[in-house]
Amino acid sequence: MPEVYLTRAGYHKLFEELESLKQERKNISKAIGEARLLGDISENAEYDAAKDAQAHNEARISDLETKLAMVRIIEEMDIPSDKVYIGAIVDLQDLSTKEKLKYILVSPEEADYEKNMISILSPIGRALIGKAAGEEVLANVPAGVLKYKVLKIERPK
Repeated sequence: MPEVYLTRAGYHKLFEELESLKQERKNISKAIGEARLLGDISENAEYDAAKDAQAHNEARISDLETKLAMVRIIEEMDIPSDKVYIGAIVDLQDLSTKEKLKYILVSPEEADYEKNMISILSPIGRALIGKAAGEEVLANVPAGVLKYKVLKIERPK
């Protein structure tokens, strides 16, 4: 599996989710045990629901453990600041509307559009990677093509 690039806050968020899911194991096991006591498990909706919850919980635990084992913290990396790469804070101007925007490029695991944290795998993120201040960017999105100009690139402190 490739490395997973996260901010320190993103790492802690995933780690806390993992710990919470591990605690949830106990509740799910208890629910399975209680459902077994209700009788024939072949026709027991509570048992089926608890087993489904267990399967989803275990799959997410496995996914998080794998990701956390492959993490590289962005703030600790020596990433050039002359071009847009993961971890960059990018000031843009929409060339159609003249609106100014600010995005932080992050891994898909940390993407949060409401916080202006966009994935490097999103259409805009992909279009920005490797661009320098002053360059124009075309991003193919479902609604069409967006045109931006990179105004400034910063690194998180």
